Amino acid sequence: MSAHMSRAARRGSDTSGLSEGVPLPDERVADRGGPGAGAAPRLSVADGGSPSDAAVIWSEDFLSYRWTPDHPMNPVRLALTMSLAQSMGILDGVEPDRPFYADDPLLQRVHARSYIDAVRAAGSGMPGMSGETLARLYGLGDIDNPVFSGMHEAASLLVGGTTAAAAAIANGAARRVVNIAGGMHHAMPARAAGFCIYNDAAVAIDWLLDHGFDRIAYIDIDAHHGDGVQYRFLADPRVLTISLHQHPATLWPGTGWPHEVGERDGAGYAVNLPLMPGTPDVLWLRAFHAVVPSLVNAFRPQLIVSQCGVDSHRADPLTDLSLTVDGQRSAMLTMRDLADTHCDGRWLAVGGGGYGVVDVVPRSWTHLIGAVLRRDIDPATPIDESWCARAHAAATELNPAYTAEPVAVMTDGGDTDYVAWDGDAGADPPDGVSERAQQSTDAAIIATRRAVFPYHGLDPEDPRD
Repeated sequence: MSAHMSRAARRGSDTSGLSEGVPLPDERVADRGGPGAGAAPRLSVADGGSPSDAAVIWSEDFLSYRWTPDHPMNPVRLALTMSLAQSMGILDGVEPDRPFYADDPLLQRVHARSYIDAVRAAGSGMPGMSGETLARLYGLGDIDNPVFSGMHEAASLLVGGTTAAAAAIANGAARRVVNIAGGMHHAMPARAAGFCIYNDAAVAIDWLLDHGFDRIAYIDIDAHHGDGVQYRFLADPRVLTISLHQHPATLWPGTGWPHEVGERDGAGYAVNLPLMPGTPDVLWLRAFHAVVPSLVNAFRPQLIVSQCGVDSHRADPLTDLSLTVDGQRSAMLTMRDLADTHCDGRWLAVGGGGYGVVDVVPRSWTHLIGAVLRRDIDPATPIDESWCARAHAAATELNPAYTAEPVAVMTDGGDTDYVAWDGDAGADPPDGVSERAQQSTDAAIIATRRAVFPYHGLDPEDPRD
């Protein structure tokens, strides 16, 4: 997610009623309460009617998290994702499980009471202070985070969705759970930022730390730095936060440098791998595999939480990385593999950024849902023409600065056959990649490894570590 909206021109159009005509899976009504009795997701059902070890969190009420008509984060991306997953058969036999509305005690695990009160008041039309003061104190009402009716309820439902996912894993109802509506990783304790009001991932992780977990790895592959989650756990060695993102010198929020490694007892448990604009699949995956698996192996987490923002795509209107749907899918499958290897399969996946709301997000997050349900999709799979027609109709109602025509296949033809990092061997770059680009990527890799690997007893110079 991002507050940087200048890359695409803002040309407004009315987005009301965008979910109309986009069929959604059957759902249960969103609940109010917390992750206690009756609020955690039920066991989902997979092929053959047998119990599954995975769950999907969904409610059409998620679509109420809606900013202004011309805002780049439009919830139609969620509706299109769920309808695409359904059209491809991924959700066959799976009853999406409900989120709940997070109450104030749950939100206060991360957020200040005064901030929660300000969000609630602003969303009810009674802010109690001027718009200028609201924006200055709490980040509410600016161009990135405009006030909208019911914003407290809409944001607390996203928190309830991710915490419900956490509860399902904690109580043994599921090993893998996905909430594509989550991933609001920029929200700070007392400030909205980057389209994020409440930080659902941080709240859920904090809840998990009180419910049987003391080693949680958070892996953030959004194009923007996962600053809010890092901030919450900066001094906590129980949470390893890893963020791969576009270089902070080139993209908001301007944080996430390799030297940001955590504080006090948490020194070495914040990991940042910034990559330059234009980084393609093969180099991004080279960097990911040069840093993430080694640290996860050393940390030995009990659970992996993945923020799977897909604004790293080459067509995203707000960022400058150059991944394809194929590269994003590869990263998602790798995180599932890491959970299988180190966490007995426990994996909580959330959404995040992604502003190609018709052409990119539905395909990438359908791959994510498939990965969580172990119904992996062959990238060459064509997309149903009727879904494309509905997506095209939805696109005509969107801000044209942030939309494109639907793509009729689950691949971009991306190259995910990366060359593993080999230290200072100076290997030739793969076809289509310049020597300068590979050198820049390798410089980022070694800077991050040198900053954090010694804290974990790893040799930053040795590619075997």
